[in-house]
Amino acid sequence: MTYWSLNAFFLAAVALVALAAVLTRRAPRWRALALAGIVLLVTTAVFDNVMIGIGLVDYDPDLISGAFVGIAPLEDFAYAIAAVVLLPSLWHLLGPSSRGSGTGRASGTGRSSGASHARRANA
Repeated sequence: MTYWSLNAFFLAAVALVALAAVLTRRAPRWRALALAGIVLLVTTAVFDNVMIGIGLVDYDPDLISGAFVGIAPLEDFAYAIAAVVLLPSLWHLLGPSSRGSGTGRASGTGRSSGASHARRANA
């Protein structure tokens, strides 16, 4: 199995989750994702090239496409793209249904009333 074949499984799953996020009208902010994607792809390029250059990682030449960014195979960048799309999509799908619905505190201040503290101290 080539790296592109392996990537296809992951990217298909990511596409389905992203589609579910879009269809539920809870789609991620695509501009923010694009900016994060650019940053992540640049850092991936830098660190992949360093790791490959120092011999930390090696690839079977028969399993890669032969397209490179520096010395990093193009297939390596699929994981960065998958992360940039999948994580915010999951966040939107699994997060609270309405923004700002509360912080989990009854009063919203996070402070307990003096009376409840006094009752516990006297008990």
